[in-house]
Amino acid sequence: MTDAGEMLIVTGMSGAGRSTAANALEDLGWYVVDNLPPQMLKPLLELTQYAGSALPKVAVVVDVRGRDLFTELPDVTRALRDARQQLRVLFLDASDEVLVRRFEAVRRPHPLQDGGTILDGIRVERERLGAIREGADIVIDTSAFNIHQLATAVVDMFSEQGAARHMLTIVSFGFKYGLPPDADLVADMRFLPNPFWIEDLRALTGEDDAVRSFVLDAPGAREFIDAYEQALHPVLEGYQRENKRHSVLAIGCTGGKHRSVAVARELAQRLTTLPGVSVRVAHRDLGRE
Repeated sequence: MTDAGEMLIVTGMSGAGRSTAANALEDLGWYVVDNLPPQMLKPLLELTQYAGSALPKVAVVVDVRGRDLFTELPDVTRALRDARQQLRVLFLDASDEVLVRRFEAVRRPHPLQDGGTILDGIRVERERLGAIREGADIVIDTSAFNIHQLATAVVDMFSEQGAARHMLTIVSFGFKYGLPPDADLVADMRFLPNPFWIEDLRALTGEDDAVRSFVLDAPGAREFIDAYEQALHPVLEGYQRENKRHSVLAIGCTGGKHRSVAVARELAQRLTTLPGVSVRVAHRDLGRE
C-alpha cells in the first residue's frame, strides 16, 4: 500500500462558486467527487492509498446538501489532519448581497431557506459554516469574480507547472462603499490629489493613461509605492513559508475609480516579478459612480 495522494475539500457558501472551482480542478487533472458526505472522506482517502498513482490528487465537494451529515465535517477534517493525512480545505465565500443576486439570477431557492427568504437561508448557512471557514487553509471571496475569473484563480493556485506558492489578489475599492471583507492588508490612497476635481479627468478611470500619470506623478505617490512594494516583499515571503496560499491586498480611495485603480495596477506590475507569487487585479467598485 502506497502513501495517500493529496486531498482537497472544496466547500463554502451556496452560490459562491463551488461547481466552477470543481470544474477547474477537474480540467487540471484532479479526480473530483461531488456532494460526498463527510463520513466518506476517510474511506476515500484510504482508497487513494491503494490506487497509488491512479488517484494522486482528489478534490471533494462537501456542502450543506448533505444536511445533518454535513455538521460532522469539522470533526472529520480534524481527525484526518491528526492522522497526518495530506488534506487541505478550500472555502469559497461571497457577500450576502452578491449571493442573493446570484440566486435571483438563476431563479432557484437557497437550499436552507425553507419557507423564508433567500437571505434567511444564507444567514443560516453562514452560521453553520463558521467553524469550517475559520479552519480552512484557503479562503477565496468570489464577490468580485465572474465564473471565468474564479476558474483562472483556481488554475493559478493549483496547477503544477509553474504553480505559484502564493496567490495575491490586489483589489481596488472605494471607502464610501465599505472595506472588502476578506482584505488581509489595506492601503489608503486618499492622501493623493483626487482626479475627480479635475474636469478633464473626472469621467476617466485609473485604467486611463491620463489619470494614471496624474496619480503616479503626484507628490509622494512614487515614494509611497516604492516603500510599500519593498515592505510587501518580506510579507509575501513569510506567507509562503507559513503555507498561506492566498491573500488580498485592498487599495482604497474615496470612490474606487481613480487613485486606487491606478495604484493597484502599478503595484501589480511590480509584484508580478516576485518568485513564487501569482498576482491578479480586481477593481471592485469601478463603474459604480
